[in-house]
Amino acid sequence: MSTHLRLGVNIDHVATIRNARGGIHPDPVEAAKLAVEAGADGITAHLREDRRHISDNDITRLCTEVDKPLNFEMAATEEMLEIALRHKPHAACIVPENRAERTTEGGLDVVGGFDRLVPYVNTLTKAGIKVSLFIEADPQQLDRAVALGAPIVELHTGAYCEATGADRERELARIIKAAAHAEKVGLECHAGHGLTLDTVEPIAAIASIAELNIGHFLVGEAIFFGLEKSIQAMRARMDKARDQS
Repeated sequence: MSTHLRLGVNIDHVATIRNARGGIHPDPVEAAKLAVEAGADGITAHLREDRRHISDNDITRLCTEVDKPLNFEMAATEEMLEIALRHKPHAACIVPENRAERTTEGGLDVVGGFDRLVPYVNTLTKAGIKVSLFIEADPQQLDRAVALGAPIVELHTGAYCEATGADRERELARIIKAAAHAEKVGLECHAGHGLTLDTVEPIAAIASIAELNIGHFLVGEAIFFGLEKSIQAMRARMDKARDQS
């Protein structure tokens, strides 16, 4: 059970804005440095196969210029494995990846993809990289994550964030149940995807969740209020919820 709830700031969509025009501005690495100054405990970046936002050079610079843990989101491919082994980030979060999707649309199927994931988890672990699996809030997926040897899972909160009314309450209950199961079977539990100031507090109040990874909302709010204020507002909501839990 965690007392301090860590905040990982995902800087992918700073790179999205840069890439829309080309050139070097805005710089996601500078955004990462600002995020750290504003209270981020770590930085998350997803190097996609199509390089639609984060670039290889961004990863190199994040590893050398930012003095906080890097959570390297990656698909289970030989190319991404080689990049992770070269840079040795603090953690590698294995996510599903579909070329046609706008963003990561669901959790990794650890049950169905168990055998294919084994060499990736083993190789990353042997290299001293903490392995995380981005999964749905499903006890079966959690149990297979344990069997796979991954020490960390990140629960996909997208369905919860998109739901309303009773449906949102059902999704929240599913996440609470999964987080409790993760703690029971010895997994460190993180959560993320789609979280906003309006949706974060019930998730932050789950005491067995150790870390939230949030990006798109913070980058969007930065347009209006600045990145530092956006992160500080999120940090305040998280701390309030954790203090009251």
